[in-house]
Amino acid sequence: MSKDRSKILSLSQLGVLAAILILMAFTPLGYLKTPLIEISLNMVPVVIGAIVIGPTAGAILGGIFGVTSFIQCFGMSAFGTFLMTINPVLTFIMCLVPRILAGLLAGLIFKGIGRFDKTKVVAAGVSSTFGALLNTIFFMLSIYVLFWNNNSFISKMTEWGLPVGSFAKFLIAFVGINGVIEAAVCLVSGTAISKALLVLNKKVAKT
Repeated sequence: MSKDRSKILSLSQLGVLAAILILMAFTPLGYLKTPLIEISLNMVPVVIGAIVIGPTAGAILGGIFGVTSFIQCFGMSAFGTFLMTINPVLTFIMCLVPRILAGLLAGLIFKGIGRFDKTKVVAAGVSSTFGALLNTIFFMLSIYVLFWNNNSFISKMTEWGLPVGSFAKFLIAFVGINGVIEAAVCLVSGTAISKALLVLNKKVAKT
C-alpha cells in the first residue's frame, strides 16, 4: 500500500471512530448512569484508535472524549456540573488531560508489546485494559490534585454520602465497581474490534 493510501485509510478510520465516540457521548450508548456515578464506555473507541492507528490517534480521540466530558458538565452530569461551580478551568483540565494521556499511553503500550506479540491479541488486550485503567487513575489523580483540598468539594461529597476521611476510601467508594466494568468492557470490545481491524488493514495493504 502506498503511503498516501495508508494515510487516507488511517484518517478515514480516525474519522469514523471520532463520530462513534461523539455519538456515544451524547446518547445512552456511552454512559451507564447511576444517581452519583457514571460508568463510561467511551474509552472503547479511544483504545481502538490507539491500537489500530497509533498513539497520536489515541491522544486525539482521548481529547475528543475529554471535550465531550466537559460538555457533559453543563447540566448533563451532576458531578461535573458541581465542579463547574468551583472552577470551570480546573474542571476542563480534569476532563481533558487524563483522557489524552490514557489514549496516548494505550497506543504506546500496544506498540511496545506488539514487538514481541506476532498475533497482536495479547498486545491489544493489555493496551485496551490499561487504557481504561489509566483513564480512571489519571481522572482520580486530577480530582485529588485539583479539588481534594477544596472545602466546597469536601462538603458536597459528604452531602452525597461519600467518605472523605481519606482519599483512599473516597477512591474506592467513587470508582467502585464502575472502574472494573469499564476495564472489562474495554478488554473484550477493544481487543476483538482492534484485532479485526488490524487483520482488515493487513489485507487492504496487500491489495
